[in-house]
Amino acid sequence: MEFGFTLKPDHSLARIASLTRLAESAGFGYGWLFDSHVLWKEPYVLLALMAQNSKRMRLGTCVTNPGTREPSVTASVLAVLQELSGGRMDLGIGRGDSARRVLGKPPTNLALLEEATNVIRDLCEGREVTYEDTKLRFDWAPKTRLPVWIAGYGPKALELTGRVADGAIIQLADPSLVGWCIGLLRDGARRSGRDPSAVAVMVAAPAHVGPRAQVRDRVRWFPALVSNHVVDLVKRYGEHGLPGDLTAYVRNRPGYDYKHHAESGSTNAAFVDDESVDRFCVIGEVDEHIAKLRELAAIGVRQFNIYLMSGEEERILEVYGDRIIPALTRVEAASA
Repeated sequence: MEFGFTLKPDHSLARIASLTRLAESAGFGYGWLFDSHVLWKEPYVLLALMAQNSKRMRLGTCVTNPGTREPSVTASVLAVLQELSGGRMDLGIGRGDSARRVLGKPPTNLALLEEATNVIRDLCEGREVTYEDTKLRFDWAPKTRLPVWIAGYGPKALELTGRVADGAIIQLADPSLVGWCIGLLRDGARRSGRDPSAVAVMVAAPAHVGPRAQVRDRVRWFPALVSNHVVDLVKRYGEHGLPGDLTAYVRNRPGYDYKHHAESGSTNAAFVDDESVDRFCVIGEVDEHIAKLRELAAIGVRQFNIYLMSGEEERILEVYGDRIIPALTRVEAASA
């Protein structure tokens, strides 16, 4: 199993650099940043900083979107970062949640997401594209591969991911629900003639080490964040078209304030029950983390990406580096 971490870009520049160095020394292979430019700092500047403070770690957005970021601009930024980092950039992209909604706009549609994904990858890898009836090419771009990860939960989003992406970002750590998502992902890959095992699966969720009763409130914000996507899915598919253990917890959801998005202790999370926290996050003592991550690997998860924004960030990185990553380094994700 591989390990990554995601930062909310609200730290000082010095701390972002320090956390990047610490994570790489602890054995993390991926470093990611949220992209919500109104709520937090500009991620691409910070990715340059992270590239300069790491040597091997792959870096990217978790996730950007094709609405607030025009695709050719995103491709240009990533191509320069490929040169700066020695080819260590990945693209994480989705329809957009907080970055769009704080502007008063809904997430983009899947057709635009698919088109933008292909345009960004082709331009960044030096190929010519036709975008909005105009032929474009970056003659200066390094011929470096750009792995693409698409975030999504719903049947259509996962089918798209299976068809065009290198990896899927599944933002929850409930093995049952992750298994449901992986099934849809692999079906999409098969229908497009791809090897389902060629699409890597990432689980992205908070992790906190300590007695469950003491750490739940640190990560309770995460099921509240996920609820934004679940509500969208229910509107699109209806509750009967989705797993009950995904939709049931949002029935009494009162609303959501994006000014307190991904914030530990936020009132956004007041409706979230303990069971949902336990299912969606990775919490408890070290052996409980190892057991849950083994369970996720057994259903096909290749990367666990810690949403590192619930306090004690340095301690979490150190515990994972000392005790959890070594126990799972040789654990391989199950193939299709």
